[in-house]
Amino acid sequence: MESILNSLISTASAQAAGGPGAEMGMLNLLFPIILIGAFYFLLIRPQTKRAKEHKQMVETLKKGDEVVSGGGILGRITDIGENFVQLEIAENVQIRIQKQAISTLMPKGSYKGNL
Repeated sequence: MESILNSLISTASAQAAGGPGAEMGMLNLLFPIILIGAFYFLLIRPQTKRAKEHKQMVETLKKGDEVVSGGGILGRITDIGENFVQLEIAENVQIRIQKQAISTLMPKGSYKGNL
């Protein structure tokens, strides 16, 4: 009976000490935290920054700006609505596209230089 009691006490004290199992538990917990941090700084943060910059660019559009749409159409803004923009893509040729479809604001003179 005494030997059984001694073996139970030694087993319990070995588990309480932590041993090599506690180190592995910390490493197993640390890896997902590092992985989430890497995803945030490499993927999520730059994407939200780009989305914020695009939203600001779309909000500051005005008549006469020269833009490129997401489909690659270069034109000059002739009319701006709440959700849509009218672009002049050639002489007497105008199209309406969504504001969000505008990908790039071009420097002045880009439109005339490419006709």
